[in-house]
Amino acid sequence: MTKRIAVLGAGPSGLAQLRAFQSAKEKGADIPEVVCFEKQSNWGGLWNYTWRTGLDQYGEPVHGSMYRYLWSNGPKEGLEFADYSFEEHFGKQIASYPPRAVLFDYIQGRVEKAGVRDWIRFQTAVRWVEKTDKGFDVTVCNLPEDNTYTEHFDHVIVATGHFSTPNVPHFEGFETFKGRVLHAHDFRDAMEFVNKDVLIVGTSYSAEDIGSQLWKYGANSITVSHRTAPMGYDWPDNWKEVPLLTKVEGNTAHFKDGTSTDVDAVILCTGYKHHFPFLPDSLRLKTANVLASSDLYKGTTYVHEPGLFYLGMQDQWFTFNMFDAQAWWVRDVIMDRITLPNHDAMLADVEARQSAEAALEDDYACIWYQGDYTKELIDETDYPSFDVEGACQAFKQWKGHKKAGIMTFRNNAYQSVITGTMAPLHHTPWKDALDDSLEVYLQN
Repeated sequence: MTKRIAVLGAGPSGLAQLRAFQSAKEKGADIPEVVCFEKQSNWGGLWNYTWRTGLDQYGEPVHGSMYRYLWSNGPKEGLEFADYSFEEHFGKQIASYPPRAVLFDYIQGRVEKAGVRDWIRFQTAVRWVEKTDKGFDVTVCNLPEDNTYTEHFDHVIVATGHFSTPNVPHFEGFETFKGRVLHAHDFRDAMEFVNKDVLIVGTSYSAEDIGSQLWKYGANSITVSHRTAPMGYDWPDNWKEVPLLTKVEGNTAHFKDGTSTDVDAVILCTGYKHHFPFLPDSLRLKTANVLASSDLYKGTTYVHEPGLFYLGMQDQWFTFNMFDAQAWWVRDVIMDRITLPNHDAMLADVEARQSAEAALEDDYACIWYQGDYTKELIDETDYPSFDVEGACQAFKQWKGHKKAGIMTFRNNAYQSVITGTMAPLHHTPWKDALDDSLEVYLQN
């Protein structure tokens, strides 16, 4: 096969695409030449922790939104690779909520086994993608050498994620606030806020988890400001939920209900933007963070230019294994195993998925919607089938455990849908597990 494929990004989605092609090659197929461009010096995407914020050593925007002491906020049984179990990687079953270092090691283990590192050009930033008569011209910069060059590809797969460009609103008084204002993207260490009174704006997973980190590592108080509704969990005594922030005067934060509180720092957990500065308008995905992304046939193929694909652009209950399902499906389109329908049919598919999402009544319906989507893609490829229903049930149990105790839900265990093995309970309750290293975690 003479095709050349550009994969943009070596995070979980990009690595899934490399593994998909390598899997076909392993089975004797003639695969295209695959070149992956990764801005960071190592693979893993957001799971590749960096202490840097703002700009990196080359003046590039820092991709990472990962912070120290992060533990998975959902059970690993919902994201396990169907072709590479946790037991295969670690040689034993491990507890259900691994910290970052453990998940990074797991992600890395599969691609090391696949032997695809040579397909990746690290420290190479994508500058521009241009559609041509015969495919795409991709212009990149080798950052250490400060050398910009262009190569031609038949297809481009955008796997750069959508949790790295922060959405940063303004509130009156930020200019004169006497404390620190930062977005969750730049949050790195809860220890910075020991004995501090912290205001969090937003009710996303970032707000929930960063607030929990602050409580765990000794913040004095946590106040969470919501725009529409409070999260409503049974929070600790030093935690309160208030309506939307209206302004800050000195160190005093004022809220929509007329109440106020003094704070030392404001952390904006206000979401992220789908941001692709390397793409012209004609190729650039414009979508909200939803389950049924705009303009993507089967959630992967850009309907206005079907030689271009996007991975992992949806709001996510499923993660690693859904990225796999997408990557295997995209691979099979590129290798002519799957034939795309005409433009109108692709648009109709997008509209049908969006209408189906609009009819969903609650989070449980959303979980099964995305589970069904993942299974749909798996059924059309040779990705190993797994118990998607079981993964959905694990997510349902997880939500129940969070309602029962937001600071204790990580102390539960679930059954692997890949091996059928029950996870052990972790050796230390989450609130007391202050060391998040791989070595300490694996002492089960």
